[in-house]
Amino acid sequence: MKLVRHGNLGKEKPGLIDAEGKLRDLSGVITDIGPDQLGDAALAKLRKLRTANLPLVKGKPRLGSPVSGVGKFIAIGLNYADHAAESGLPIPKEPIMFMKATSCIQGPNDPVMLPKGSVKTDWEVELGVVMGAQARYVPQKDALRFVAGYCAVNDVSEREFQIERGGTWDKGKGCDTFGPLGPWLVTRDDVPNPQKLGMWLDLNGQRVQTGSTKTMIFSVAKIVSYVSRFMTLMPGDVITTGTPPGVGMGMKPPLFLKKGDVMRLGIDGLGEQRQVVVPFRLSCRSHGRPAKGLP
Repeated sequence: MKLVRHGNLGKEKPGLIDAEGKLRDLSGVITDIGPDQLGDAALAKLRKLRTANLPLVKGKPRLGSPVSGVGKFIAIGLNYADHAAESGLPIPKEPIMFMKATSCIQGPNDPVMLPKGSVKTDWEVELGVVMGAQARYVPQKDALRFVAGYCAVNDVSEREFQIERGGTWDKGKGCDTFGPLGPWLVTRDDVPNPQKLGMWLDLNGQRVQTGSTKTMIFSVAKIVSYVSRFMTLMPGDVITTGTPPGVGMGMKPPLFLKKGDVMRLGIDGLGEQRQVVVPFRLSCRSHGRPAKGLP
């Protein structure tokens, strides 16, 4: 299934994409697509629905993040050997973990805002893993059973904040609008092998990233198992799993985002995103509520 959340910011309704690519409304069946709707039993009930009987959604409404109520937004760094090389860093012996703020989560086509003082904002197309069940010390062989589904992620990153501002990557990873998710949450039954997904990103119409999840250093199953050793994963948690080469930081000379740039990205079977880069503004809204207290 392809599950979506559609509608105005903060008022999104649950929906699904039917076999003909049409958006159907699920608000008469479930209240949202969040932790309570991501378990195997809840998803099995949705699969039994006769989609032809669900209301069609007219027009082209805004799409929000395909999952709400995300408790943790966990990221894996340098998970592609060629990206590690372009970053001038060694291939990690164990997964590198950091956190993205949940307040950076937004819809797949919402604008990306340059943070105040940004000089090195960058792009990263990544495979996102959405958890469907509580996972603690999960064996690798069983790890995918705890996954609800997958989505595309743009792990937008401010490299100066990330690397040059006194340590911890989190600083450059969780700025408002730095976590576009979607357009869809594709349930795991429709992604039989998450290690065989092509991925790409275009900047202003030019292809800059081309890759495949088959070249991950650590597989999705390995990542879920590994992360579950250090923290309990809960339904609705999102793990973004690393990017292939072609980021701006690795170009010669480096290239970073500026006002008016357009990013398009996609992953096989998981849909496409499109974001326009906009300047910093205090009135920016993120994650379904007004952004407050920005410096």
